Amino acid sequence: MTTLRLPLIAVLAAGLGAGSVVGYQAWLGRPGASACRAGAAAMARLDLLFGLGLKDGSRVSEGDWQAFVDGEVTPRFPDGLTMLDGKGQWRNSAGVVTREPSRVLMVWYRPAAGSEAAIEAIRSAYKARFGQESVMRVDGTSCVSF
Repeated sequence: MTTLRLPLIAVLAAGLGAGSVVGYQAWLGRPGASACRAGAAAMARLDLLFGLGLKDGSRVSEGDWQAFVDGEVTPRFPDGLTMLDGKGQWRNSAGVVTREPSRVLMVWYRPAAGSEAAIEAIRSAYKARFGQESVMRVDGTSCVSF
């Protein structure tokens, strides 16, 4: 009985793994993957996470944040974006956990020659303007419809 179960488990596991890989490739829009559902198109998704705490203990004001978005983000990604309020935390190299309010900026776009430079310019501008050490970046692909 044991000898029959092991091959069966191996076959099932291989089948599940293959399905997972195919699903993952489809989600990422890789060559050979399934297309998005009818009415949807594959687009790049960018999440940028901005800490709002400043070194003096204050925080980036609503007006300063909006001026940053209007001056740095919107000109580079004028087709639209979504902003969410968040609560972030991170641990520094000394092991100290810092908590601060944050903003998550989500942008879906069609990659073009200048996309990478535009994204990095936004990150650099925020760090310089507000004295931040980093702006977290998360890239992905989504099937999008409107």
